[in-house]
Amino acid sequence: MAWSKFQVFLAILLVVTGSLNTLTTKWADKISSVGKDGGEPRTFDHPFVQACFMFFGEFMCLIVFKAIFYQLRKRNDGSEDVTTLTKGNRNFNQLILWPAAMLDMIATSTMYIGLNLTYASSFQMLRGSVIVFVAIFSMIFLQRRLQLREWMGIGFIIIGLTCVGLSDMLGGNNSDVDRLDVLIGDSLIILAQIITASQMVFEERFVAGLDIPALQAVGWEGFFGFSVLSLLLIPMYFISVPSKFTNNPRGVMEDAIDAFYMIKNNHLLMVPISGTIISIAFFNFAGISVTKEISATTRMVLDSIRTMVIWAVSLLIGWQSFHYLQVVGFISLLFGMCVYNNIIVMNPIRAIARKVCRCGADPELQEPIINQQADA
Repeated sequence: MAWSKFQVFLAILLVVTGSLNTLTTKWADKISSVGKDGGEPRTFDHPFVQACFMFFGEFMCLIVFKAIFYQLRKRNDGSEDVTTLTKGNRNFNQLILWPAAMLDMIATSTMYIGLNLTYASSFQMLRGSVIVFVAIFSMIFLQRRLQLREWMGIGFIIIGLTCVGLSDMLGGNNSDVDRLDVLIGDSLIILAQIITASQMVFEERFVAGLDIPALQAVGWEGFFGFSVLSLLLIPMYFISVPSKFTNNPRGVMEDAIDAFYMIKNNHLLMVPISGTIISIAFFNFAGISVTKEISATTRMVLDSIRTMVIWAVSLLIGWQSFHYLQVVGFISLLFGMCVYNNIIVMNPIRAIARKVCRCGADPELQEPIINQQADA
């Protein structure tokens, strides 16, 4: 079935904004500016402030939702109850989303610390490990039984993740980067995926059945994340951390005042920061729309294209150098995701098996819960 022009637009928007979100965040990490100490220019090492900007972008989804809802309600013809972006349970206890928002806040902040230490392409590829942890947690907490196909997919994903990690550690990237930093960064990204998987399983268990409009859910999670993290910046201003995790002059977990001084002293920082805010808002809109208009598996494939774009741009502008293990890792990750999600790869195998064994149609396969989540 051919895609409509609107569906093509959504697919392009998803890939472009998703790629920009990672690239702009990494770009901000690499820009230097003078901080509040007035000393030598330093790189913009402020992951928690960047996470606040990201949550503000998610909060914009709630503003967009409200604007669309009130515009539709003015028609007084019930349009708000049938339009894809606004239909559903709009009157719910918003606090049900608070735990998910807190998990998202912790995971995002941890990922941004990791991104500052490793490569943008590795960051994006390693995020694929969330499938492994979602599968494990769904077995433990949701009593799901994984099929052989899903176990095979997980196996290929683990192989791909291993290749990505090895490519980072074997000198395939820029020689001026501390490999220990890269290892720590990669490990933090994997840790963040464990937290993200917890968020997804929580949402599947407690939120999915409430039929909350996706834009509204993402917006409220952004509001909670932005509000709480903004308050946490106050105690972070007084908590000392090892120098490997920060380069602010006071050696604390986060110095928000220094961050805004750096933005003031180098206005170029506003470009990637604005890009992060805008891209995350449009990315969430595009992701939700692709899932509803086309399918969740299409969204997964498009997300893999996003990884290729980030990787290609990183190579092109010299953020990292080429290593064949990343090619092996990416192919293995993509193949594993296709097998896990029962698309492309398994259908030809199944067709051949039917002809050879004359075993009839396979039982209906259960859709993995990883495909049911909105990407924040």
